[in-house]
Amino acid sequence: MRSSGLVTRILAAIGALALVAAAAALIAGLAILGRGLSAREQPSALEELVARAARRLSTPRRVRALTNPVRLTPEARHGAMEHWADHCATCHANNGSGDTPIGKNLYPRAPDMRLAQTQNLTDGELYAIIENGIRLTGMPAWGTGEVSNEESWALVHFIRQLPKLTPAELDQMQQMNPRSPHEMDEEEQENEFLQGNEPPRGARHPSRR
Repeated sequence: MRSSGLVTRILAAIGALALVAAAAALIAGLAILGRGLSAREQPSALEELVARAARRLSTPRRVRALTNPVRLTPEARHGAMEHWADHCATCHANNGSGDTPIGKNLYPRAPDMRLAQTQNLTDGELYAIIENGIRLTGMPAWGTGEVSNEESWALVHFIRQLPKLTPAELDQMQQMNPRSPHEMDEEEQENEFLQGNEPPRGARHPSRR
């Protein structure tokens, strides 16, 4: 009897996934027919609902139930902050808002991770998203797929901290963000100017930035 009940639950889960996949395919097809393949469009509310349901159903229950094994120490938090500023902020912004040139132009848009739609996910769900990414979005898979990646678990802690970041911490993160060669060159010229050295000929004066 017990094995029969297990088989029934498995079949029910497969059926639910199949229905969600069929609904997602139908919605995607209608969207393409109606609006083309432009990434400028916002996903419809129904599209978002189906996508979230598919993501949840595709995450094994044992993974959703995982709790964060990494202790939230000051060292772990600072390391996760550095990682976020260097790797994640390009799309998600330092504060998790998604308000960046890339984040605002993805399809779907990078979410505001300070809000309930992200904060209400379990530790295991957040970990799975970081490790495995999400298909048909701009979210890549950053991990190995194992359940013991401490760096990813530390990021789960940091995501929980996003709504609480202080202005001082955001300023600190700005110094950790990747810089282009042009930005580094401008900073070097500005430092030379502040030290009393004339900037190279043709360089933009710092006061005119």
